[in-house]
Amino acid sequence: MAKSGHEGAGSEAPDGDGMIRGRRETADERADRRWTELMQEIRVAQTGVQILFGFLLTVVFSQRYPELPDTDRTIYIITISLGSAATGALIGPVSFHRLVAGRRIKPRTVVWASRLTFVGLVLLLATLACALLLVLRVATGATFVPWLVAGLVAWYLLCWFVLPLWVRGRHTSGRPNGDPPR
Repeated sequence: MAKSGHEGAGSEAPDGDGMIRGRRETADERADRRWTELMQEIRVAQTGVQILFGFLLTVVFSQRYPELPDTDRTIYIITISLGSAATGALIGPVSFHRLVAGRRIKPRTVVWASRLTFVGLVLLLATLACALLLVLRVATGATFVPWLVAGLVAWYLLCWFVLPLWVRGRHTSGRPNGDPPR
């Protein structure tokens, strides 16, 4: 297939070595693409945090709640607060975008929305850890529960942060869009 000599703005083109080094897109096209990708990622996290938060809201109305020891009530209060904060951070990019839409600052919007999403994921991790601690303490009362929760938190950290950062460090130059330095 012959090359036309004109690469589309969103296409990837080989460099002098025949390697594809990145997309040829304007800053606005990159911001649009990154925004769309970020919104897809947030949808997954939002669904999870909203279901968890909704469940947590009902706990206080259960028959067993008044019987919980003070330690478990404290864990519950911390868990519900973290879940609320995670929900705010993960919904934040939507209102952020709405309030700045049309101001021609989408690249900055993407950066701030990405930061809010990262904070939301960290808060979601903390919410999950506390929720697991509470549920497993109530369900088993076993002394191994903190160790089990620590192992699960380590698993989340590995899946959510360590592995992606390792792949990023191993397979990119460290630049945000993966482009090599010029």
